[in-house]
Amino acid sequence: MKVHFIAIGGSAMHNLAIALHKKGYKVSGSDDEIFDPAKSKLEKYGLLPKEIGWNKDNITKDLDAIILGMHAKNDNPELIKAQEMNLKIFSYPEFLYEMSKDKERIVIGGSHGKTTITAMILHVMNKMNIDTDYMVGAQLEGFEVMVKISEKAKYIVLEGDEYLTSPIDLRPKFHLYKPNIALISGIAWDHINVFPTFEIYVNQFKIFCQKIEEGGSLIYCMEDQNVKEVAQNARQYIKKLPYNIIPHRIENGITTIIWKGKEYPISIFGNHNLMNLYGAMLVCQEIGISNDDFLNSIGSFTGASKRLELVKKNGNVAIYKDFAHSPSKLKATISALKDQYPQRKLVAAMELHTFSSLTKEFLLQYKGAMDKADYAIVYFNPHTIAHKRLPAITPDEVYTSFGRKDIKVCTDSNEVIKAIKENKWENSNLLMMSSGNFDGISFEKLADELI
Repeated sequence: MKVHFIAIGGSAMHNLAIALHKKGYKVSGSDDEIFDPAKSKLEKYGLLPKEIGWNKDNITKDLDAIILGMHAKNDNPELIKAQEMNLKIFSYPEFLYEMSKDKERIVIGGSHGKTTITAMILHVMNKMNIDTDYMVGAQLEGFEVMVKISEKAKYIVLEGDEYLTSPIDLRPKFHLYKPNIALISGIAWDHINVFPTFEIYVNQFKIFCQKIEEGGSLIYCMEDQNVKEVAQNARQYIKKLPYNIIPHRIENGITTIIWKGKEYPISIFGNHNLMNLYGAMLVCQEIGISNDDFLNSIGSFTGASKRLELVKKNGNVAIYKDFAHSPSKLKATISALKDQYPQRKLVAAMELHTFSSLTKEFLLQYKGAMDKADYAIVYFNPHTIAHKRLPAITPDEVYTSFGRKDIKVCTDSNEVIKAIKENKWENSNLLMMSSGNFDGISFEKLADELI
Protein backbone atom coordinates (compact mmCIF):
# COMPACT_ATOMS: atom_id res chain seq x y z
CA MET A 1 0.00 0.00 0.00
CA LYS A 2 0.99 3.60 -0.63
CA VAL A 3 -0.01 5.93 2.21
CA HIS A 4 0.42 9.67 2.75
CA PHE A 5 0.30 11.30 6.21
CA ILE A 6 -1.04 14.84 6.50
CA ALA A 7 0.56 16.15 9.73
CA ILE A 8 3.15 13.38 10.02
CA GLY A 9 4.97 15.14 12.86
CA GLY A 10 2.35 14.38 15.51
CA SER A 11 3.22 12.08 18.43
CA ALA A 12 0.99 9.18 17.37
CA MET A 13 1.16 10.04 13.65
CA HIS A 14 4.93 9.74 13.22
CA ASN A 15 4.97 6.48 15.16
CA LEU A 16 2.18 5.04 12.99
CA ALA A 17 4.11 6.18 9.89
CA ILE A 18 7.20 4.30 11.11
CA ALA A 19 5.13 1.23 11.99
CA LEU A 20 3.65 1.10 8.47
CA HIS A 21 7.08 1.68 6.91
CA LYS A 22 8.44 -1.29 8.88
CA LYS A 23 5.44 -3.30 7.69
CA GLY A 24 6.47 -2.66 4.07
CA TYR A 25 4.13 0.18 3.13
CA LYS A 26 5.31 3.05 0.94
CA VAL A 27 4.96 6.03 3.28
CA SER A 28 5.15 9.76 2.60
CA GLY A 29 4.15 12.70 4.75
CA SER A 30 3.98 16.44 5.26
CA ASP A 31 3.69 18.95 8.09
CA ASP A 32 4.14 22.66 8.73
CA GLU A 33 6.32 22.00 11.79
CA ILE A 34 8.19 18.91 13.04
CA PHE A 35 10.14 18.83 16.29
CA ASP A 36 12.20 16.21 18.08
CA PRO A 37 11.81 13.39 18.90
CA ALA A 38 9.55 13.01 15.83
CA LYS A 39 12.04 14.77 13.54
CA SER A 40 14.99 12.52 14.43
CA LYS A 41 12.93 9.33 14.32
CA LEU A 42 11.39 10.14 10.93
CA GLU A 43 14.85 11.02 9.59
CA LYS A 44 16.24 7.70 10.84
CA TYR A 45 13.70 5.80 8.71
CA GLY A 46 13.96 8.10 5.68
CA LEU A 47 10.46 9.47 6.25
CA LEU A 48 11.24 13.10 7.12
CA PRO A 49 9.63 15.37 4.48
CA LYS A 50 12.20 17.06 2.23
CA GLU A 51 10.42 20.39 2.74
CA ILE A 52 8.39 21.72 5.67
CA GLY A 53 4.90 22.87 4.75
CA TRP A 54 1.86 21.71 2.81
CA ASN A 55 2.04 20.91 -0.89
CA LYS A 56 -1.02 19.69 -2.79
CA ASP A 57 1.33 18.02 -5.31
CA ASN A 58 1.91 15.39 -2.59
CA ILE A 59 -1.62 14.15 -3.26
CA THR A 60 -1.66 11.81 -6.25
CA LYS A 61 -4.16 9.32 -7.64
CA ASP A 62 -1.90 6.34 -6.89
CA LEU A 63 -2.28 6.81 -3.12
CA ASP A 64 -4.21 3.99 -1.45
CA ALA A 65 -4.97 6.03 1.67
CA ILE A 66 -4.54 9.40 3.34
CA ILE A 67 -4.05 9.44 7.12
CA LEU A 68 -5.10 12.78 8.56
CA GLY A 69 -3.73 14.16 11.82
CA MET A 70 -5.50 16.46 14.27
CA HIS A 71 -2.81 19.12 13.81
CA ALA A 72 -4.02 19.78 10.25
CA LYS A 73 -6.95 22.16 9.71
CA ASN A 74 -10.03 21.41 7.62
CA ASP A 75 -8.91 23.96 5.00
CA ASN A 76 -5.57 22.17 4.51
CA PRO A 77 -4.73 22.27 0.76
CA GLU A 78 -3.62 18.63 0.72
CA LEU A 79 -6.82 17.53 2.46
CA ILE A 80 -8.98 19.54 0.07
CA LYS A 81 -7.28 17.97 -2.96
CA ALA A 82 -7.65 14.46 -1.46
CA GLN A 83 -11.36 15.11 -0.93
CA GLU A 84 -11.75 16.40 -4.49
CA MET A 85 -10.06 13.24 -5.80
CA ASN A 86 -12.30 11.01 -3.61
CA LEU A 87 -9.28 9.31 -2.05
CA LYS A 88 -9.73 7.20 1.07
CA ILE A 89 -9.13 9.46 4.09
CA PHE A 90 -8.61 7.95 7.55
CA SER A 91 -7.84 9.45 10.92
CA TYR A 92 -5.21 7.40 12.72
CA PRO A 93 -7.83 5.89 15.12
CA GLU A 94 -9.92 4.83 12.11
CA PHE A 95 -6.88 3.30 10.47
CA LEU A 96 -5.88 1.46 13.66
CA TYR A 97 -9.38 0.00 13.90
CA GLU A 98 -9.26 -1.11 10.27
CA MET A 99 -5.97 -2.88 10.99
CA SER A 100 -7.33 -4.58 14.13
CA LYS A 101 -10.88 -5.65 13.25
CA ASP A 102 -9.93 -9.32 13.56
CA LYS A 103 -7.92 -8.91 16.78
CA GLU A 104 -8.92 -8.82 20.44
CA ARG A 105 -8.91 -5.08 21.19
CA ILE A 106 -7.87 -3.88 24.66
CA VAL A 107 -8.59 -0.16 25.08
CA ILE A 108 -7.42 1.86 28.09
CA GLY A 109 -9.39 5.07 28.70
CA GLY A 110 -9.46 7.70 31.43
CA SER A 111 -8.53 11.30 32.14
CA HIS A 112 -5.32 10.16 33.82
CA GLY A 113 -3.27 6.98 34.14
CA LYS A 114 -4.05 5.52 30.73
CA THR A 115 -0.47 5.75 29.40
CA THR A 116 0.93 4.10 32.53
CA ILE A 117 -1.69 1.32 32.54
CA THR A 118 -1.12 0.64 28.84
CA ALA A 119 2.63 0.56 29.48
CA MET A 120 2.19 -1.87 32.40
CA ILE A 121 0.13 -4.26 30.29
CA LEU A 122 2.66 -4.17 27.45
CA HIS A 123 5.55 -4.67 29.88
CA VAL A 124 3.97 -7.82 31.30
CA MET A 125 2.91 -9.19 27.90
CA ASN A 126 6.47 -8.63 26.68
CA LYS A 127 7.88 -10.44 29.74
CA MET A 128 5.45 -13.32 29.13
CA ASN A 129 6.42 -13.49 25.42
CA ILE A 130 2.84 -12.77 24.32
CA ASP A 131 2.90 -11.18 20.87
CA THR A 132 0.71 -8.09 20.70
CA ASP A 133 0.17 -5.02 18.57
CA TYR A 134 -0.18 -1.69 20.33
CA MET A 135 -0.43 2.10 20.34
CA VAL A 136 0.77 3.95 23.44
CA GLY A 137 1.34 7.65 24.14
CA ALA A 138 4.89 7.51 25.55
CA GLN A 139 8.24 5.96 24.78
CA LEU A 140 8.58 2.69 26.67
CA GLU A 141 11.72 0.89 27.75
CA GLY A 142 12.27 -2.13 25.52
CA PHE A 143 10.02 -0.83 22.72
CA GLU A 144 11.53 0.95 19.72
CA VAL A 145 8.40 2.77 18.60
CA MET A 146 5.03 3.62 20.16
CA VAL A 147 2.94 1.82 17.51
CA LYS A 148 3.12 -1.75 16.24
CA ILE A 149 0.83 -3.34 13.65
CA SER A 150 1.31 -6.91 12.43
CA GLU A 151 -0.66 -9.67 10.75
CA LYS A 152 -0.09 -12.38 13.35
CA ALA A 153 -0.66 -10.82 16.78
CA LYS A 154 -3.91 -11.94 18.42
CA TYR A 155 -4.17 -8.81 20.60
CA ILE A 156 -3.85 -5.07 20.19
CA VAL A 157 -3.50 -2.78 23.22
CA LEU A 158 -4.64 0.78 22.55
CA GLU A 159 -4.34 3.88 24.69
CA GLY A 160 -7.82 5.38 24.31
CA ASP A 161 -7.57 9.16 24.13
CA GLU A 162 -10.83 11.10 24.55
CA TYR A 163 -9.64 14.05 22.42
CA LEU A 164 -11.08 14.57 18.93
CA THR A 165 -10.19 12.27 16.06
CA SER A 166 -9.39 14.70 13.23
CA PRO A 167 -10.43 18.12 11.89
CA ILE A 168 -13.14 16.43 9.78
CA ASP A 169 -14.19 13.86 12.41
CA LEU A 170 -15.13 15.40 15.75
CA ARG A 171 -15.69 12.10 17.60
CA PRO A 172 -13.35 11.28 20.51
CA LYS A 173 -10.64 8.86 19.39
CA PHE A 174 -11.63 6.13 21.84
CA HIS A 175 -15.13 5.92 20.37
CA LEU A 176 -13.69 4.31 17.24
CA TYR A 177 -11.90 1.28 18.71
CA LYS A 178 -14.86 -0.95 19.79
CA PRO A 179 -13.03 -2.74 22.63
CA ASN A 180 -13.38 -6.35 23.68
CA ILE A 181 -11.73 -5.38 26.97
CA ALA A 182 -12.08 -1.78 28.16
CA LEU A 183 -10.71 0.03 31.19
CA ILE A 184 -11.59 3.44 32.65
CA SER A 185 -9.06 4.76 35.15
CA GLY A 186 -10.62 8.07 36.16
CA ILE A 187 -12.80 10.95 34.98
CA ALA A 188 -11.71 14.53 35.68
CA TRP A 189 -12.82 17.35 33.39
CA ASP A 190 -10.31 18.13 30.64
CA HIS A 191 -10.18 19.49 27.07
CA ILE A 192 -12.68 22.26 27.83
CA ASN A 193 -12.13 23.73 24.36
CA VAL A 194 -14.11 20.80 22.91
CA PHE A 195 -16.08 19.65 26.00
CA PRO A 196 -17.34 22.95 27.45
CA THR A 197 -19.17 21.37 30.42
CA PHE A 198 -18.29 18.51 32.75
CA GLU A 199 -21.54 16.74 31.79
CA ILE A 200 -20.57 16.74 28.11
CA TYR A 201 -17.13 15.39 29.04
CA VAL A 202 -18.56 12.57 31.19
CA ASN A 203 -20.95 11.64 28.40
CA GLN A 204 -17.99 10.71 26.17
CA PHE A 205 -17.14 7.93 28.64
CA LYS A 206 -20.74 6.73 28.66
CA ILE A 207 -20.59 6.45 24.87
CA PHE A 208 -17.23 4.64 25.15
CA CYS A 209 -18.91 2.00 27.34
CA GLN A 210 -21.66 1.57 24.75
CA LYS A 211 -18.97 0.71 22.18
CA ILE A 212 -17.72 -2.32 24.14
CA GLU A 213 -18.40 -5.48 22.14
CA GLU A 214 -21.17 -7.72 23.48
CA GLY A 215 -19.71 -10.26 25.88
CA GLY A 216 -16.73 -8.00 26.53
CA SER A 217 -15.33 -6.70 29.81
CA LEU A 218 -15.27 -3.30 31.52
CA ILE A 219 -12.59 -2.85 34.18
CA TYR A 220 -13.07 0.35 36.18
CA CYS A 221 -11.66 2.28 39.13
CA MET A 222 -14.26 2.16 41.89
CA GLU A 223 -12.36 4.84 43.88
CA ASP A 224 -13.55 7.42 41.34
CA GLN A 225 -17.23 8.19 41.89
CA ASN A 226 -17.73 9.47 38.33
CA VAL A 227 -16.24 6.29 36.88
CA LYS A 228 -18.27 4.14 39.25
CA GLU A 229 -21.55 5.73 38.12
CA VAL A 230 -20.65 5.44 34.43
CA ALA A 231 -19.68 1.77 34.86
CA GLN A 232 -22.69 0.79 36.91
CA ASN A 233 -25.01 2.31 34.29
CA ALA A 234 -23.11 0.83 31.35
CA ARG A 235 -24.76 -1.60 28.97
CA GLN A 236 -25.74 -5.06 30.05
CA TYR A 237 -24.16 -8.21 28.57
CA ILE A 238 -20.66 -7.11 29.53
CA LYS A 239 -18.58 -8.27 32.48
CA LYS A 240 -17.80 -5.51 35.01
CA LEU A 241 -14.66 -5.74 37.16
CA PRO A 242 -13.99 -2.97 39.71
CA TYR A 243 -10.58 -2.20 41.22
CA ASN A 244 -9.08 0.09 43.85
CA ILE A 245 -5.71 0.43 45.62
CA ILE A 246 -4.01 -2.96 45.68
CA PRO A 247 -2.89 -4.16 49.17
CA HIS A 248 0.69 -3.04 49.88
CA ARG A 249 3.15 -1.63 52.36
CA ILE A 250 5.82 1.07 52.14
CA GLU A 251 9.08 0.60 54.01
CA ASN A 252 12.37 2.49 53.57
CA GLY A 253 11.17 4.03 50.32
CA ILE A 254 10.25 0.64 48.78
CA THR A 255 6.67 -0.32 47.96
CA THR A 256 5.77 -4.01 48.22
CA ILE A 257 2.54 -5.57 46.94
CA ILE A 258 0.92 -8.06 49.31
CA TRP A 259 -1.28 -10.53 47.43
CA LYS A 260 -2.70 -13.83 48.73
CA GLY A 261 0.01 -14.24 51.33
CA LYS A 262 2.92 -13.47 48.97
CA GLU A 263 5.03 -10.30 48.69
CA TYR A 264 6.10 -8.65 45.44
CA PRO A 265 8.46 -5.63 45.58
CA ILE A 266 7.87 -3.07 42.81
CA SER A 267 9.83 -0.11 41.42
CA ILE A 268 6.94 2.36 41.11
CA PHE A 269 5.00 4.03 43.92
CA GLY A 270 2.01 6.20 44.81
CA ASN A 271 -1.66 5.35 45.35
CA HIS A 272 -2.52 6.30 41.76
CA ASN A 273 0.08 3.82 40.46
CA LEU A 274 -1.14 1.14 42.89
CA MET A 275 -4.60 1.56 41.38
CA ASN A 276 -3.14 1.60 37.86
CA LEU A 277 -1.32 -1.64 38.63
CA TYR A 278 -4.47 -3.35 39.91
CA GLY A 279 -6.38 -2.30 36.79
CA ALA A 280 -3.61 -3.57 34.53
CA MET A 281 -3.56 -6.88 36.45
CA LEU A 282 -7.30 -7.38 35.84
CA VAL A 283 -6.83 -6.69 32.11
CA CYS A 284 -4.06 -9.28 31.97
CA GLN A 285 -6.22 -11.69 33.97
CA GLU A 286 -8.88 -11.38 31.25
CA ILE A 287 -6.42 -12.64 28.62
CA GLY A 288 -5.26 -15.57 30.76
CA ILE A 289 -2.22 -14.20 32.61
CA SER A 290 -2.25 -15.34 36.24
CA ASN A 291 -2.03 -12.73 39.00
CA ASP A 292 1.18 -14.35 40.24
CA ASP A 293 2.81 -14.13 36.79
CA PHE A 294 1.66 -10.53 36.45
CA LEU A 295 3.02 -9.47 39.85
CA ASN A 296 6.36 -11.22 39.27
CA SER A 297 6.66 -9.51 35.87
CA ILE A 298 5.61 -6.01 36.96
CA GLY A 299 8.41 -5.77 39.55
CA SER A 300 10.85 -4.60 36.87
CA PHE A 301 8.48 -1.94 35.48
CA THR A 302 9.98 1.50 36.17
CA GLY A 303 7.24 3.59 34.56
CA ALA A 304 6.42 5.22 31.24
CA SER A 305 8.48 8.16 30.01
CA LYS A 306 7.83 11.36 32.01
CA ARG A 307 5.39 9.59 34.35
CA LEU A 308 7.00 10.10 37.78
CA GLU A 309 10.31 9.51 36.02
CA LEU A 310 13.41 9.73 38.18
CA VAL A 311 15.93 12.22 36.80
CA LYS A 312 18.63 11.87 39.47
CA LYS A 313 19.01 11.00 43.13
CA ASN A 314 21.51 10.58 45.93
CA GLY A 315 21.12 9.45 49.53
CA ASN A 316 18.81 12.27 50.61
CA VAL A 317 17.61 14.08 47.47
CA ALA A 318 15.55 12.81 44.51
CA ILE A 319 14.47 14.76 41.43
CA TYR A 320 11.48 13.62 39.36
CA LYS A 321 9.75 14.84 36.22
CA ASP A 322 6.12 14.11 35.42
CA PHE A 323 3.66 14.77 32.61
CA ALA A 324 1.08 15.96 35.18
CA HIS A 325 -0.77 19.14 34.25
CA SER A 326 -4.45 18.73 35.17
CA PRO A 327 -5.64 19.30 38.77
CA SER A 328 -6.28 15.60 39.44
CA LYS A 329 -2.85 14.64 38.10
CA LEU A 330 -1.11 17.27 40.24
CA LYS A 331 -2.82 16.01 43.38
CA ALA A 332 -2.04 12.36 42.64
CA THR A 333 1.62 12.93 41.75
CA ILE A 334 2.35 15.23 44.69
CA SER A 335 0.61 12.84 47.10
CA ALA A 336 2.63 9.92 45.72
CA LEU A 337 5.96 11.59 46.48
CA LYS A 338 4.86 12.78 49.93
CA ASP A 339 3.64 9.29 50.86
CA GLN A 340 6.80 7.61 49.57
CA TYR A 341 9.15 10.08 51.30
CA PRO A 342 7.17 11.42 54.28
CA GLN A 343 10.27 12.79 56.04
CA ARG A 344 11.49 14.83 53.07
CA LYS A 345 10.57 18.37 52.07
CA LEU A 346 8.85 18.44 48.66
CA VAL A 347 9.44 21.30 46.23
CA ALA A 348 6.86 21.06 43.42
CA ALA A 349 6.87 23.15 40.24
CA MET A 350 4.20 22.93 37.55
CA GLU A 351 3.73 24.61 34.18
CA LEU A 352 0.35 25.77 32.90
CA HIS A 353 0.75 24.70 29.29
CA THR A 354 -2.38 23.08 27.85
CA PHE A 355 -5.38 24.89 26.36
CA SER A 356 -7.53 24.04 29.37
CA SER A 357 -4.98 25.05 32.01
CA LEU A 358 -4.43 28.44 30.36
CA THR A 359 -8.15 29.23 30.31
CA LYS A 360 -9.39 31.62 33.01
CA GLU A 361 -12.59 29.63 33.70
CA PHE A 362 -10.70 26.34 34.12
CA LEU A 363 -8.04 27.79 36.43
CA LEU A 364 -10.55 27.62 39.29
CA GLN A 365 -10.32 23.79 39.11
CA TYR A 366 -6.75 24.02 40.49
CA LYS A 367 -7.82 25.14 43.97
CA GLY A 368 -5.96 23.00 46.51
CA ALA A 369 -4.17 20.96 43.80
CA MET A 370 -0.69 21.72 45.21
CA ASP A 371 -1.49 21.96 48.92
CA LYS A 372 0.49 18.85 49.88
CA ALA A 373 3.77 20.27 48.54
CA ASP A 374 5.96 22.04 51.09
CA TYR A 375 6.96 24.67 48.52
CA ALA A 376 4.90 25.25 45.37
CA ILE A 377 5.77 27.07 42.14
CA VAL A 378 3.45 27.69 39.17
CA TYR A 379 4.84 28.85 35.82
CA PHE A 380 3.14 30.09 32.67
CA ASN A 381 4.40 31.89 29.59
CA PRO A 382 2.18 34.77 28.36
CA HIS A 383 3.53 34.19 24.83
CA THR A 384 2.11 30.65 24.88
CA ILE A 385 -1.31 32.07 25.72
CA ALA A 386 -1.05 34.54 22.84
CA HIS A 387 0.08 31.77 20.47
CA LYS A 388 -2.97 29.69 21.41
CA ARG A 389 -5.12 32.78 20.79
CA LEU A 390 -6.55 32.71 24.28
CA PRO A 391 -7.51 35.71 26.44
CA ALA A 392 -4.62 36.85 28.65
CA ILE A 393 -4.42 35.72 32.28
CA THR A 394 -2.50 37.50 35.03
CA PRO A 395 -0.18 36.16 37.75
CA ASP A 396 -2.71 37.41 40.32
CA GLU A 397 -5.48 35.32 38.73
CA VAL A 398 -3.25 32.23 38.80
CA TYR A 399 -2.23 32.95 42.41
CA THR A 400 -5.88 33.28 43.49
CA SER A 401 -6.97 30.14 41.61
CA PHE A 402 -4.62 27.79 43.48
CA GLY A 403 -5.93 29.05 46.83
CA ARG A 404 -2.55 28.92 48.57
CA LYS A 405 -1.06 32.06 50.12
CA ASP A 406 2.59 31.02 49.85
CA ILE A 407 2.52 29.77 46.24
CA LYS A 408 5.01 31.43 43.88
CA VAL A 409 3.82 32.35 40.38
CA CYS A 410 6.45 32.90 37.65
CA THR A 411 6.21 34.06 34.04
CA ASP A 412 9.91 33.59 33.24
CA SER A 413 11.51 30.13 33.38
CA ASN A 414 14.68 31.67 34.83
CA GLU A 415 12.58 32.75 37.83
CA VAL A 416 11.55 29.11 38.29
CA ILE A 417 15.19 27.95 38.39
CA LYS A 418 16.09 30.76 40.81
CA ALA A 419 13.17 29.88 43.12
CA ILE A 420 14.16 26.20 43.12
CA LYS A 421 17.81 26.94 43.88
CA GLU A 422 16.87 29.17 46.82
CA ASN A 423 15.84 26.05 48.75
CA LYS A 424 18.29 24.07 50.87
CA TRP A 425 18.85 20.81 49.03
CA GLU A 426 19.18 18.39 51.91
CA ASN A 427 16.55 15.80 52.75
CA SER A 428 14.38 17.22 49.95
CA ASN A 429 12.74 16.11 46.71
CA LEU A 430 12.01 18.13 43.57
CA LEU A 431 9.03 17.42 41.31
CA MET A 432 8.78 19.15 37.91
CA MET A 433 5.34 18.73 36.30
CA SER A 434 4.35 19.75 32.77
CA SER A 435 3.20 18.47 29.39
CA GLY A 436 5.82 20.92 28.06
CA ASN A 437 9.35 21.66 29.27
CA PHE A 438 9.10 25.00 31.13
CA ASP A 439 10.29 26.70 27.91
CA GLY A 440 13.61 24.98 27.66
CA ILE A 441 14.59 24.07 31.22
CA SER A 442 16.89 21.03 31.11
CA PHE A 443 15.77 18.86 34.01
CA GLU A 444 18.98 16.84 33.78
CA LYS A 445 21.21 19.95 33.96
CA LEU A 446 19.17 21.34 36.85
CA ALA A 447 19.51 18.01 38.69
CA ASP A 448 23.28 18.06 38.21
CA GLU A 449 23.42 21.57 39.69
CA LEU A 450 21.32 20.65 42.72
CA ILE A 451 22.98 17.33 43.57
